[in-house]
Amino acid sequence: MSETIMHVEKLTKKFGDHTVLKDIDLDIEKGEVISIIGPSGCGKSTFVRCLDLLEKPDSGHIIFDGTDITDPKTDTSAILPKIGMVFQSFNLFNNMTIADNITFAPVHHGFMTKDEADKKAAELLDRVGLSDKAASYPSQLSGGQKQRAAIARSLAMNPDIMLMDEPTSALDPEMVGEVLGIIQELAETGMTMVIVTHEMAFAKEVSDRVLFIDETHIMEQGTPEEVFEHPKNVRLQKFLASVMH
Repeated sequence: MSETIMHVEKLTKKFGDHTVLKDIDLDIEKGEVISIIGPSGCGKSTFVRCLDLLEKPDSGHIIFDGTDITDPKTDTSAILPKIGMVFQSFNLFNNMTIADNITFAPVHHGFMTKDEADKKAAELLDRVGLSDKAASYPSQLSGGQKQRAAIARSLAMNPDIMLMDEPTSALDPEMVGEVLGIIQELAETGMTMVIVTHEMAFAKEVSDRVLFIDETHIMEQGTPEEVFEHPKNVRLQKFLASVMH
């Protein structure tokens, strides 16, 4: 029996008069990997940013682990750290070493002592293949290394779900593989993930479910095979024809 970790109901987001997302419903199951695809500007990134309230939805509900995080009365300070976020532009603190980037949030939020966080950081840096970069600063790392460090930083909070917004779009082509490899490993450990991606082959390989967002809605969703091999929606068919080489 699958367990819903996040329930999204009638989520609507506008910027001024422009509606980006309208009445989106989605259940995310524990341990599920969902990839979100769609044309540029269709609201994919806005959607994942709404899921951890980086963007405040205009209406609708997000129930995470049984709590409505969109309810103004909810104290989200202990809840939101359980939702990890990886950005396309890394968002590392440039004035801190890589190790300090990873230990900052768990110590700052009182989740770990400095010693516990240091130990965790060492484990995570080993896991993402950056043990030798603990004392380096972000400016000394390649794009791929920065993104791996950003993933380690997100994992330091022991999140229940990881959101990734185009995690490879800022990378040189030869660095994409190393980051996708780390994400694939996470998927294999059972981490719940929602990934906005333009890497179709990766989405096909790693996802349990693929969502196609366009014109403010989830227009189609299904297994990678259903979405990529047998798309029903005409817009999805056109989109795939334009991006699949």
